[in-house]
Amino acid sequence: MHLLIVKTSSLGDVIHTLPALTDALSYDPSLTCDWVVEEGFAEVPSWHPAVMRVLPVALRRWRKHPLQMWKNGEWQAFKNALGATDYDKIIDAQGLIKSAFLSYQAKGTRYGFDRDSAREGLATWAYQHKFNIANDIHAVARTRRLFAAALGYPVPDTPPDYGILPHFKVSYHAPMPSIMLLHGTTWETKHYPEPYWAELTDYMVSAGYEVRIPWGNAVEKQRAEALAARHPTQIVVIPKGGLYNLALELLYTRVVVGVDTGLAHLAAALQVPSVTLYGATNAIKTGTFGENQLHLQAAYPCSPCLKKSCKHYETLEVSPACYRTLPPSKVWQTLQPLLNSLEE
Repeated sequence: MHLLIVKTSSLGDVIHTLPALTDALSYDPSLTCDWVVEEGFAEVPSWHPAVMRVLPVALRRWRKHPLQMWKNGEWQAFKNALGATDYDKIIDAQGLIKSAFLSYQAKGTRYGFDRDSAREGLATWAYQHKFNIANDIHAVARTRRLFAAALGYPVPDTPPDYGILPHFKVSYHAPMPSIMLLHGTTWETKHYPEPYWAELTDYMVSAGYEVRIPWGNAVEKQRAEALAARHPTQIVVIPKGGLYNLALELLYTRVVVGVDTGLAHLAAALQVPSVTLYGATNAIKTGTFGENQLHLQAAYPCSPCLKKSCKHYETLEVSPACYRTLPPSKVWQTLQPLLNSLEE
């Protein structure tokens, strides 16, 4: 069987789809698939053994320059590549109008969520087979159920296997205990306050840990360098690199502390122990999923608000306000048992 998977973004959503593909491969070891994904995340599906071809799409970029997309032939080239294969089944694992539109461009029978369980109900017009999948469970579990329904096997009761760890044939031990801080995120409401990060690095450095900080844009680089300036010999700013290099950095790290961002989900997929902080988002539905994944959910009246902008207007030193309930001392206290278990 040759599948097409449509799951374009975001990074965390793409990673959440991997265990379902591992389930499908276990059910049918001869299964292969192609995967439509945003160009910025195209590396990730290629790490899974079932993926034969990655079809990068640039919807985010094309939205900004639609005329250029038509003139330079990018859209037509993508359509030609997508239409070159007759698929046994097409699974839209995203449930959005944009993903439904993309799935409709491919040749094959289309499967997806029904109107009550798709993120955008209008998306279901594109599917020939639709399934009602509970909305009140984690995204990983939802996608595993969708694949099981589409391919006709029982929903596995095994822990999720992202299937990408064997791709990284790495044996490395950090020269000193290291902790990586994942501070970068696109949502304003997910950002942990910089003074809190600074206080947290003080705890880590005082305890003898090397702190490693990646960055992805100019603002994140500035934040990382400001934190590193506090302890120049014990805080390392990681050079900017692609997702593969960041995956290696994660594998070289003892433990991760981060906000709800794509790299936190990548750490979970690579079985890196983590403490992840949730203010605006809901750890129960979209939190890091796997072994040694600890969640700290803000205990604030409006949390989780699921909003990209904070509407809680107060004169506070801490913003977003919900993070007042997750001070650095609490994060460090939560981290201790995890660190101690790794030392044993």
